[in-house]
Amino acid sequence: MGTQQGINTKLVLTGLIIGMFFSALEQTVVGTAMPTIIHDLNGFSIFAWVTTAYLITSTTVIPIVGKLADLYGRRGLYLLGVIIFMIGSALCATASSMEQLIIYRGIQGIGGGMIMPLSQTIVGDIFTAEQRAKWQGVFGAIFGLSSVIGPFIGGFIVDTISWHWIFLINVPFGILSAVLIFIGLKQEDFSRKEKVNIDFLGIFTLIPSVVLLLLGLTFGGDKFEWASSTSYIIFGGSLLLLIIFIFIERKAKDPILDLQLFKNRVFATTSGLGFLLGLGMFGAIMFVPMFMQYIFGVSPTEAGSTMTPMMISLIVASIIGGRLLLRLRYRTVLTAGMAITMTGFYLMSTMGVESNQSIAYGYMIVMGFGMGLVMPTLMIAVQNEFPKSRLGAVTSASTFFRSIGGTIGITVLNAVMNKSIETKLAAAASTETNQVASGILDSLVGKTDDLLKTMLAPMTPDMPEDVSNIVVNTIQSVWTQSFSTVFLTGLIFIALGIIVALSVGSGKIERDTKNKKVKAS
Repeated sequence: MGTQQGINTKLVLTGLIIGMFFSALEQTVVGTAMPTIIHDLNGFSIFAWVTTAYLITSTTVIPIVGKLADLYGRRGLYLLGVIIFMIGSALCATASSMEQLIIYRGIQGIGGGMIMPLSQTIVGDIFTAEQRAKWQGVFGAIFGLSSVIGPFIGGFIVDTISWHWIFLINVPFGILSAVLIFIGLKQEDFSRKEKVNIDFLGIFTLIPSVVLLLLGLTFGGDKFEWASSTSYIIFGGSLLLLIIFIFIERKAKDPILDLQLFKNRVFATTSGLGFLLGLGMFGAIMFVPMFMQYIFGVSPTEAGSTMTPMMISLIVASIIGGRLLLRLRYRTVLTAGMAITMTGFYLMSTMGVESNQSIAYGYMIVMGFGMGLVMPTLMIAVQNEFPKSRLGAVTSASTFFRSIGGTIGITVLNAVMNKSIETKLAAAASTETNQVASGILDSLVGKTDDLLKTMLAPMTPDMPEDVSNIVVNTIQSVWTQSFSTVFLTGLIFIALGIIVALSVGSGKIERDTKNKKVKAS
């Protein structure tokens, strides 16, 4: 491995690995820092948008950047993605309010969404088929590694330096990645001469449709009533834009989402299953580090370690699932994985103030194992249904639905959490016999930021110890009950996923021993 047709392969690979590692890391590193960020910036009611903004922009840019790369070449777009990612990271570190942080995370997501698919594309360009399989596996392992150590790194940085550095750390490594790609990769080697039709109308209808939907789900029942003119305008606008988008995609010469793909049963069911898995998984998991800190009182680093067993379990299950697919049907593996995931969700819903970290680890391992069986199977199943000439569109579309599911799931389950806390806290305040404690609890209804601060620092000079104990115990009880509600809600999505998995058909991978290659039946 060295220089190939003017390409310095070692430099390019090193630059790609650095860039992809830190863009993938940014999706998980923020989780364990969120309690500290919320404490500094306030805004618990909208904190999910710190993740949602990144997911929206990174997800929507994926199908767009693939087409632009075919038209204008890989290197320039990759370098642009790194620059945008670094600018977004630097801005995030300067945020003085939750609203600013959300906007800056959206900018950062545009860069991250450009880096990840272009990394895969460049690997496909510079390697033969056999080499490509090896290096794509390496990049998959890097993505898994970033998921495992991201929460730990986030917690460690918060504990030892400050939360600002979880963003600033991206800048020097981003510069290094850009320099390596600039030197190692020649733009002219990857320019494409054929005309590419960019579906701008599709882009400009899909993005606002998704954003309006998420705005409605986030602020509905809080900033405006569900049954109100504001609600009707927001959700109606989202639906109208979605209908227009579907009409445009049916007519577009080169659509960003080819609706013809849905005629394939495997694609349709795996996309639906990925959407449902994303709905439950991303929305529920983001509350686990917060549970560890607010209920168990652990440090951000310790809270981040809660996710590590789950991600290790997920990686192990992914390897096992790949082997099982050579013997079992997609339907069998997918159904088993969703059933195990549902079991994990139920176990997580039983956690309370009497639980401990060991119990949390065990439950997260169960949940991670189920997800690990499902996630790679979805991609393998759908890729084996189409010829190589369509794999790019199929893979990006499948990834798109899982990402959109995760984005909506975070928003929906955050709304469920907020509403549950408000309702249960109001009920607890009305039944509390200690009048002082009752008044304090009542004053915290609808003020989630103040509620969380009370959990972290309950004692004040004018609050007697017995009152403080009542207040904190009540808040912790309300918070854990709401945490259970979130996982039970997520469990509904996973249960629906089992039904979808059963309808995927009888397809399986068959090994052609004569030609020593794998094909789909």
